[in-house]
Amino acid sequence: MKQNKRETAAKEAEQAVQVDAAVRVYPGTSREMTGIVIEDFGDISGQAVDVGEHHIVDAARRWAVQVSDGTLAFVDDADIALIT
Repeated sequence: MKQNKRETAAKEAEQAVQVDAAVRVYPGTSREMTGIVIEDFGDISGQAVDVGEHHIVDAARRWAVQVSDGTLAFVDDADIALIT
């Protein structure tokens, strides 16, 4: 079975990206930015929470990245790439 592009990107990010790594977030899009990974939430990134028909919160993102403009971006594996 072929993996889709998003799954492949997620696996590559998981293998290479780590705290203090220089990365691109949202690579290949008009929102692409560069920055440094400051936190890996890994297994504690959580799950979405729904109570009955009420959506309470989405799942947290895995990576916290301080982007070059000084802001923070929270992204998942498929939205981050190591700068090589």
